[in-house]
Amino acid sequence: MQLFVGLGNPGTQYQNHRHNVGFMAVEAIAREHGFGPFRQKFGGLLAEGSVGGEKVLILKPQTYMNRSGDAVQQACQFYKIAPEDVTVFYDELDLAPGKVRIKRGGGNGGHNGLRSIDPQIGTNYRRVRIGIGHPGAKELVNHHVLGDFAKADAQWLEPLLETLARNADLVVKGDDNGLMNKLALAVGGQPVTEERQAPRAQSHIRQARPAKPQAKVPETGPMADMLRKMFGK
Repeated sequence: MQLFVGLGNPGTQYQNHRHNVGFMAVEAIAREHGFGPFRQKFGGLLAEGSVGGEKVLILKPQTYMNRSGDAVQQACQFYKIAPEDVTVFYDELDLAPGKVRIKRGGGNGGHNGLRSIDPQIGTNYRRVRIGIGHPGAKELVNHHVLGDFAKADAQWLEPLLETLARNADLVVKGDDNGLMNKLALAVGGQPVTEERQAPRAQSHIRQARPAKPQAKVPETGPMADMLRKMFGK
């Protein structure tokens, strides 16, 4: 059994906020895979279903972002789900809009949802970071994060959510690169594996060291005679 957690704030006034893209992601997965209805449980909304032949629970904490860990911890404890089987979907300021990166473990990056989850279940869970872009100035961050997606964002947001939902089995299988590649292509980006296949750079020591000139074999003289005796003509 796996637990997919979408992060966001409850209430219709927040439902289109960039900060709620985690909710949007898990809702898209639930629709695509025919999950049962969301029901109140563990201080959140919980739905049950299966993805890729494996049972999956989807949780949307309703405790507001900075207390998301309360609902996650209760669900994990009740169903005996290890952190390794938890995947959290959330917004990422430091990624361009539509860019997605997936990793396991690491810091919270200042995200209040992760700050709440980490002390409750540890850090060894998978994070699906969905880029919402940075407004460019610190004083604009709150308005950006707690503001609705612009109409123009639909050009990347809709295909991203649809592709994520259709390929949620890759989350279950742990095929992070495969999923990131599909999402990148869906929004017109470059596959992650291609981005990472840059030529391997030489070390700074090797770069600084001049190439050794190839020694010239003498054609005449004592050395030439000795080489001919050893190796023939």
